[in-house]
Amino acid sequence: MASTSGGRGEDGRPPQMQPVRSLSRRMTRAGTMMMDYPNEDESAIDSELVPSSLASIAPILRVANDVETDNPRVAYLCRFHAFEKAHRMDPTSSGRGVRQFKTYLLHKLEKEEESTAPMLAKNDPKEIQMYYQKFYEENIEAGEGKKTPEEMAKLYQIATVLYDVLKTVVVPLARIDDKTRRYAKEVERKKEQYEHYNILPLYAVGAKTAVMELPEIKAAIRAVCNVDNLPRPRFHSASTNLNDVDRERAKDILEWLALVFGFQRGNVANQREHLILLLANIDVRKRDLESYDELKPSTVRKLMEKYFKNYRSWCKYLRCESYLRFPPGCDEQQLSLLYIGLYLLIWGEASNVRFMPECLCYIFHNMANEVHGILFGNVYPVTGDTYETAAPDEEAFLRNVITPIYQVLRKEVRRNKMGKASHSKWRNYDDLNEYFWDKRCFRLKWPMNFKADFFIHTDEISQLPNERHDQVSYGKRKPKTNFVEARTFWNLYRSFDRMWMFLVLSLQTMIIVAWHPSGSILAIFSEDVFKDVLTIFITSAFLNLLQATLDVILSFGAWKSLKFSQILRYITKFLMAALWAIMLPITYSKSVRNPTGLIKFFSSWVGSWLHQSLYNYAIALYVLPNILAAVFFLLPPLRRIMERSNMRIVTLIMWWAQPKLYIGRGMHEEMFALFKYTFFWVMLLLSKLAFSYYVEILPLVSPTKLIWDMHVVDYQWHEFFPNATHNIGVIISIWGPIVLVYFMDTQIWYAIFSTLFGGIYGAFSHLGEIRTLGMLRSRFKFVPSAFCTKLTPLPLGHAKRKHLDEMVDEKDIARFSQMWNKFILTMRDEDLINDRERDLLLVPSSSGDVSVVQWPPFLLASKIPIALDMAKDFKGKEDVDLFKKIKSEYYMHYAVVEAYETVRDIIYGLLEDESDKRIVREICYEVDASIQQHRFLNEFRMTGMPLLSDKLEKFLQTLLNDYEDFETYKSQIINVLQDIIEIITQDVMVNGHEILERAHFQSDKKEQRFEKIDLRLTENISWREKVVRLLLLVTVKESAINIPQNLEARRRMTFFANSLFMNMPDAPQVRDMLSFSVLTPYYKEDVLYSEEELNKENEDGITILFYLQRIYPEEWSNYCERVNDLKRKLSEKDKAEQLRQWVSYRGQTLSRTVRGMMYYRMALELQCFQEYTGENAADGGYLPSESNEEDQKAFSDRARALADLKFTYVVSCQVYGNQKKSSDIRDRSCYNNILQLMLKYPSLRVAYIDEREETVNGKSQKVFYSVLLKGCDKLDEEIYRIKLPGPPTEIGEGKPENQNHAIIFTRGEALQTIDMNQDNYFEESFKMRNVLQEFDEGRRGKRNPTILGLREHIFTGSVSSLAWFMSNQETSFVTIGQRVLANPLRVRFHYGHPDIFDRIFHITRGGISKASKIINLSEDIFAGYNSTLRGGYITHHEYIQAGKGRDVGMNQISFFEAKVANGNGEQTLSRDVYRLGRRFDFYRMLSFYFTTVGFYFSSMITVLTVYVFLYGRLYLVLSGLERNILQSASVHQSKALEEALAAQTVFQLGFLMVLPMVMEIGLEKGFRTALGDFIIMQLQLASVFFTFQLGTKAHYFGRTILHGGSKYRATGRGFVVFHAKFAENYRLYSRSHFVKGLELVILLIVYQVYGNSYRSSRLYMYITFSMWFLVTSWLFAPFIFNPSGFEWQKTVDDWTDWKRWMGNRGGIGIVLDKSWESWWDIEQEHLKHTNLRGRVLEILLALRFLLYQYGIVYHLNIAHRNTTFLVYGLSWAVLLSVLLVLKMVSMGRRKFGTDFQVMFRILKALLFLGFLSVMTVLFVVCGLTVSDLFASILAFLPTGWALLLIGQALRSVFKGLGFWDSVKELGRAYEYIMGLVIFTPIAVLSWFPFVSEFQTRLLFNQAFSRGLQISMILAGKKDKETPSAK
Repeated sequence: MASTSGGRGEDGRPPQMQPVRSLSRRMTRAGTMMMDYPNEDESAIDSELVPSSLASIAPILRVANDVETDNPRVAYLCRFHAFEKAHRMDPTSSGRGVRQFKTYLLHKLEKEEESTAPMLAKNDPKEIQMYYQKFYEENIEAGEGKKTPEEMAKLYQIATVLYDVLKTVVVPLARIDDKTRRYAKEVERKKEQYEHYNILPLYAVGAKTAVMELPEIKAAIRAVCNVDNLPRPRFHSASTNLNDVDRERAKDILEWLALVFGFQRGNVANQREHLILLLANIDVRKRDLESYDELKPSTVRKLMEKYFKNYRSWCKYLRCESYLRFPPGCDEQQLSLLYIGLYLLIWGEASNVRFMPECLCYIFHNMANEVHGILFGNVYPVTGDTYETAAPDEEAFLRNVITPIYQVLRKEVRRNKMGKASHSKWRNYDDLNEYFWDKRCFRLKWPMNFKADFFIHTDEISQLPNERHDQVSYGKRKPKTNFVEARTFWNLYRSFDRMWMFLVLSLQTMIIVAWHPSGSILAIFSEDVFKDVLTIFITSAFLNLLQATLDVILSFGAWKSLKFSQILRYITKFLMAALWAIMLPITYSKSVRNPTGLIKFFSSWVGSWLHQSLYNYAIALYVLPNILAAVFFLLPPLRRIMERSNMRIVTLIMWWAQPKLYIGRGMHEEMFALFKYTFFWVMLLLSKLAFSYYVEILPLVSPTKLIWDMHVVDYQWHEFFPNATHNIGVIISIWGPIVLVYFMDTQIWYAIFSTLFGGIYGAFSHLGEIRTLGMLRSRFKFVPSAFCTKLTPLPLGHAKRKHLDEMVDEKDIARFSQMWNKFILTMRDEDLINDRERDLLLVPSSSGDVSVVQWPPFLLASKIPIALDMAKDFKGKEDVDLFKKIKSEYYMHYAVVEAYETVRDIIYGLLEDESDKRIVREICYEVDASIQQHRFLNEFRMTGMPLLSDKLEKFLQTLLNDYEDFETYKSQIINVLQDIIEIITQDVMVNGHEILERAHFQSDKKEQRFEKIDLRLTENISWREKVVRLLLLVTVKESAINIPQNLEARRRMTFFANSLFMNMPDAPQVRDMLSFSVLTPYYKEDVLYSEEELNKENEDGITILFYLQRIYPEEWSNYCERVNDLKRKLSEKDKAEQLRQWVSYRGQTLSRTVRGMMYYRMALELQCFQEYTGENAADGGYLPSESNEEDQKAFSDRARALADLKFTYVVSCQVYGNQKKSSDIRDRSCYNNILQLMLKYPSLRVAYIDEREETVNGKSQKVFYSVLLKGCDKLDEEIYRIKLPGPPTEIGEGKPENQNHAIIFTRGEALQTIDMNQDNYFEESFKMRNVLQEFDEGRRGKRNPTILGLREHIFTGSVSSLAWFMSNQETSFVTIGQRVLANPLRVRFHYGHPDIFDRIFHITRGGISKASKIINLSEDIFAGYNSTLRGGYITHHEYIQAGKGRDVGMNQISFFEAKVANGNGEQTLSRDVYRLGRRFDFYRMLSFYFTTVGFYFSSMITVLTVYVFLYGRLYLVLSGLERNILQSASVHQSKALEEALAAQTVFQLGFLMVLPMVMEIGLEKGFRTALGDFIIMQLQLASVFFTFQLGTKAHYFGRTILHGGSKYRATGRGFVVFHAKFAENYRLYSRSHFVKGLELVILLIVYQVYGNSYRSSRLYMYITFSMWFLVTSWLFAPFIFNPSGFEWQKTVDDWTDWKRWMGNRGGIGIVLDKSWESWWDIEQEHLKHTNLRGRVLEILLALRFLLYQYGIVYHLNIAHRNTTFLVYGLSWAVLLSVLLVLKMVSMGRRKFGTDFQVMFRILKALLFLGFLSVMTVLFVVCGLTVSDLFASILAFLPTGWALLLIGQALRSVFKGLGFWDSVKELGRAYEYIMGLVIFTPIAVLSWFPFVSEFQTRLLFNQAFSRGLQISMILAGKKDKETPSAK
């Protein structure tokens, strides 16, 4: 194996290698894990696929791969060393994947042993020593001071590994020569200076990096490294694992803290850079860069203020002393930095505890005390012991502080039982954090006492050894803290009681007034009406009692954790409410107990007055608190001060008003904001109440009075209360739906008002002022000055422009052109425009040669040809008239002057001969002179101009032509040039021949004129640009009104131009701007499509590539033009890569998101350039032209350094580590693509959770790390590694936990959260520094925003009509919706959009989302709730936008809607909503309700109204009451009842929800477009779609609150719109839509059939039209919007598939899409885990189905109008006997089916004969009719369904009784019936081919209107001649 050398074995190996090798030989040659990746290069494999338990050998294998090409033998020795080390680490190969890996490595070593030989020496020891020396001298020695720190870090890493290998090869070590030892010592000494770094190479020596030369960085480092006066930590004698360098001296403040407390090295390095960048960025603002040595004192003070605002507030709240102490004479800056550093280190290592901000405050509080003790006291205050000033090791803090708290969290989460347990059964993040809102938290002591109540967990009851770790024994649980999340709809009343009271009391008042004979609203002022109205206070008292009762009951589970004062408050409130509920009715009843008769009345007048006044006094006393509240409402500052005060007297006063809580105090807005939203709501409520009074309540009163007095005797069923008076049932049936509509229609009024206010506010914000290309062209002349005013910082000493005037400044144009051209070029790179459009849109960079402003050619296009025609046809004699005509068109004048001057320069530049140049000069002089002297028309003939224009065009084209033969090319140019001069002198100029003659006379030369030309200019790029531009000016004849063609390019250009005229903060200098980070959480979504994915065909034979070529035809042709451009010289491999990118950038992929976010960096670098060039910005290139290459490099380094300082992008790829080692092809592909992104964008950082197997105390266990990576050379390079207390994602919801683990690697003062389906644009990123200024202090008085909301553009709207509906809906929400939420309503939260967080505010208050399992399912909005509750302020800005993708298929959209509805259901139960609902003032609470959970509750009430209405009708029709009433004379004359019935339509909600959409489209695209879009949407059945989604919202919201069962639903973000099978649609919508739809069908049929005889069908249709519309939408929308839903072949396949699915048996391991039984089981999952209340409610709701049977059996002919109860009893006997017979048959089939076949047949025959005889008797004897049979089906089907629902709710009971199989079979029968009913219409429609065509047209109309070929796509008739990029 290696050459012989002393001390070797027989085969020449060193002795220490022998046993290992023999061991290796004995290993089983298991199949290797490496063989699955044929297309990977080997190098990537062995180093990157190391099993986690052998992680430490990965660097060795990397080095082997690095040196392989240089010296294969050394590479072999490295691998051998790696193999040895692996074998030592895991001799038994017990770790996961270790055996396969070792086997693979062994195979490789065997091959290499034979194929490699030493190159530099005769044996291995010499070889490796010589190679080491050579490597050191050639790379490290030579590279010092020349190579970048990054390159040096890699070299030192290689050298270190090589030396380790060398030590194992050279044995004994004494044989290592001196030179090698010397080099190795040098490497060891300098190694730390060259570690891989993130942004700042802090300790790198040698070549200086630009970022380290920035004065602000130097000052910040100086401050952080100031460790003077800090005592040296003393160590335990035992602590040997800290190396000696650390012992000597801490380099900086953070290292000192780490030595004292035991923070991890990775954490210290990460926070060191974090702190330095923060200090540098804050300090440099408005700072003179000269004499910049140290930080301003205000910098550290400001940072202290921001970081410790929450901590100080917490100390004040708990009334304990803050430990941020500064003793007199201390170094205040150093101490402040110590405190900040300590907080950052705690936060950086806190892992999941970061979600508990007050827990961090507690930890910091105690550790800050220790710091103070070490520095100033050095003795414990109680015991007098000295502080132990050094930690035993670097994991001490993690082990002793974070892990115990993490374990508490983990144990609590296990109680959650994967989201199936009730929230009240376990404590979530909020509960554990709120433990620290109470002084009792100090019982934990410090160091923490693990026997304290907080840590002792009831799960610690002995666990059996064989018990799985999630099967915890649950003991007595701990109480919740402050709040219990209970699953009940009463939460809505409890949280928003003031709103419900207002609505109930208003309703009561309106009914009382309407009941008065006059019906006038003014009747309220008459005494008796007013006296009646006063009864509202009694109602109010009862509602208050309900509220107090709910508070007591629902918070009971938290009482053990509450203070006595809080419990006392709950009880007192309850007792007071009960007292008022008793007192007010008593005093009122006394006041009305008047004796009859006039005399008695007068005689007892005095007594009566006393009683009356007693009630009045009681009312006065009762409303006193409300009057006080109103006063406080009008004085928000006073209320704010009182709520935030911690003075005991104030706390006592406020005790009654609201419970003392750490958050939610003083959330009151300033007066003007208060006035705005109060005005909004007062107007809205007045409109709503007026409408309700005159339209809903007043018309019902007179029929109600008639019905009230009517007596009905003729009931058509068995009436239990025949003698009841006043027809209460009828009145409830009529008023029920109206009352529900009354409670719901505020939502509709909100839609109307928010549309109006949002539209007006949007118009005032200048939205949509430039919305078409025509508008852009007309205002383009103001764009450069607007750009410079808004988007570039003012140079020093310049006054700000007051208005964007017309005067165009040259420098403005120059600065604008740099940005505009970059914008146009990025659009070309994105293939939104083609090369010609690019040339037409660019602003020339070299504008110094021309005397006028050079506008982009698209503005000047066709101006020259028009001017030529004008001149040619001009009949006047005066120059002035012609010039006036030309100047009247703004751009024409510019075009003419520019064309003339450019032609002159081009021709003059080509000429070599001086006399030729003189001729040109004279011609030009003649032109200029004649214009000045107004004799131009006399001196020049305009008729010759067209000919001159043609020749000029030919001349320019010739100049630009590519040539093969230079001489021919030259002669062509000379010919055309001579023609041009001839035309000018002979045809155009009157006296042109004189010039030629003069020239001829002056020159003696005999050769031809204009023969000598210099063609070197044609190679000059800027000169060629000039020629191209002139050619465009001369040749583009048609107006460029349609440039660019692409709609997206147009939208971006118009939006950008429009935004320049909107209000935004001024742009600061780059150095002065706020620094920011972008964070994107990523799980396993697509990164970049592979070639296989592009070309993989779906069931219709369509590939993604083919689909996209049809959807984006223009972009495809632009792409083909770009990649086939010969100048680009792309290889086939490059083209394939470009194609993958082209497709991926049109999907919702990570690569699209990363590309978009990296535009921020590009914009920053351009902004640096613009500032650097400053006043010389008129120059063209990237630097003043005279600058040399060195300056260019220095400048670009500086720009990059500033960009690094200001911007960081972290993608949190949670499972990157697993993807790296996975054997799954897709995972490997994701890993490779992410790696390629890191290599493509060097400043991109990837954070991931690394899972390693490590041996601890002899046992292998999993250890988790947060790791940060960057791309380096060809692989990723680790920067920081921080150990975690356990798996972080086990505790909370996936996305927030993923964000939380990576947030420690972000930098800066602001943080933008970007989702995986978002995009960004270069021109928008240019505005980022303006947006960040919104955070700046003093812009908005005292309050700074904590979250800046940005608008989005939904880029998936063009795929299908569904995608278009969704895109419009979403667009209206993220624009007009949020505009109104932010201003005037002040209730905008965070919705997962590209919002920008005040990073420091949020990291000190729990992070940028909440993560508790299930309750925080909609994690993003909780960040907004949290921010608001903690005194934050959220704004919305529309001058900047990001892109966002949305779901495009029906099922994806439904998944999304279900997820959001689930999330809203969970929010309803949450403490955040309760606190906001209780602590906002009344009007802000209304805004909050109707824009969050209220919207979903209103959707549910809308659906409920239909049910209440129809069940009311069912009661009236079946009991015979409706017939009696409608046929009675008094009601018959009054049409009022019919009108009242007709007032209930559901249609209104769906219809009015479209209003905001129409308003926003109107604002931004014009109202004509909006109207057109609205009509097209209705024609494409948008109303059907929105009505269907209403059902989705209502179902999932209601089910979540009743039973739970919320979960994250991955919607999938694919492209191709595919056909969903019938069975799939059935599974998805069966319970949410189909069951409900069929129930409504039966209701409508029964209502029609049994009420048909006595009412007009017109009335029926009028009343029920909207109901039928709802039913149709719910039953058939999934099929209408399903591509190929009505294609016959697909329908047949679907039926076969559905039958197979229905018939398959379920069982363990059988997935739900394979068997109906499995699906049916999962569909009832929520019932398995619901509580008793949920079960009872489910059973009660199921009882409604029994009404059908009860009503219908009395209407059967066989009943002969008998209304005794016996009829109903007999019907049950019939039903049960039918069920019994069916049961017998099914049992018979099982028992006798095989063995007793004949018996079974006989049994069936007997049953059949019995059935026939019974039916005959019934028909002949009892008078049964055919209609009775159908009626019986209508009666019994619902009853069976009720039995089924009750069976499901009582599953365990039925299982115990052995009836469960019967229930299951009954369920299957019903599913068959429902499937058949729904499938039949689809099958019938599929017969007709035109239906399918119509459907395709309907679904893809957007696409058709742009000439797309979707029908071809769906039919799969793929055009084989597909254009390709080749």
